[in-house]
Amino acid sequence: MKRFGLISVPYFWLLALFLVPFLIVLKISLSDTALAIPPYTPTLDLSQGWAGFTEWWSGLDMENFTWLTQDDLYWKAYLSSLKIATISTILALLVGFPIAYGMSRAPDDWRPTLMMLIILPFWTSFLIRVYAWKAILSQEGLLNQFLMNIGLIGEPLTILNTNTAVYIGIVYTYLPFMVLPIYSALERLDESLLEAAEDLGCSRMTAFWLVTLPLAKQGIIAGSFLVFIPAMGEFVIPSLLGGSKTLMIGKVLWEEFFSNRDWPVASAVAVILLLILIIPIVLFQRNEEKQREAGK
Repeated sequence: MKRFGLISVPYFWLLALFLVPFLIVLKISLSDTALAIPPYTPTLDLSQGWAGFTEWWSGLDMENFTWLTQDDLYWKAYLSSLKIATISTILALLVGFPIAYGMSRAPDDWRPTLMMLIILPFWTSFLIRVYAWKAILSQEGLLNQFLMNIGLIGEPLTILNTNTAVYIGIVYTYLPFMVLPIYSALERLDESLLEAAEDLGCSRMTAFWLVTLPLAKQGIIAGSFLVFIPAMGEFVIPSLLGGSKTLMIGKVLWEEFFSNRDWPVASAVAVILLLILIIPIVLFQRNEEKQREAGK
């Protein structure tokens, strides 16, 4: 009973906060749009019991999912989100790996301070941080003023309301999720392995590629998934920094829910997005299992 009680806690958590909301969204995605509050008419009537379920199943309507294949806005939004999330993950890796490497090679007394500096942005509101970047990247913002004062540019650059601003916002926001797993992997690196590689004739760069990078692979994979998965469905950053020209599925989802008030189609969009994200989520979980097994 103790083992069952211990195991049931996380399963109950997943049931209450994931499975039940997902089933509600799935039910709405199979409903019909209506001018009502809420703005849909359920096609499944649970009050009729098994007879109601049988009648609903025999006349199952996939119209909302079919609509997603007929309007190119949705698949373009999925592809655009996939592209932006992938590029943002690569940029976060290029920025985060040197930071994690430097932290792992820093003196022991400095590591807690460096760790605090990485986590420090989470002490402020996510929305405030994104608004701060909006002020920095605007044509009258700090970045353009700095570049003009040092003479690099003669007129303000247009960065805000572009994909570039979205990349900057995503990389800045999710950079700690890339740095911390890589740092955790590099911190456990045995220095004697690098010394042995150099004794066998490897240069420092060759030792890095043959020893350090392979041993940091699990941290790189974990960090990449932790950045890619939330970036795929990001809404706030593209809305505030990307403007109307940036097409991401999170923005489309918000517009369907609150602007068009088409809850069935919006729920269908959310279900497809979740099914897409299941693949990296499962791969991430398998990577975590391999990492735990390797640590035993």
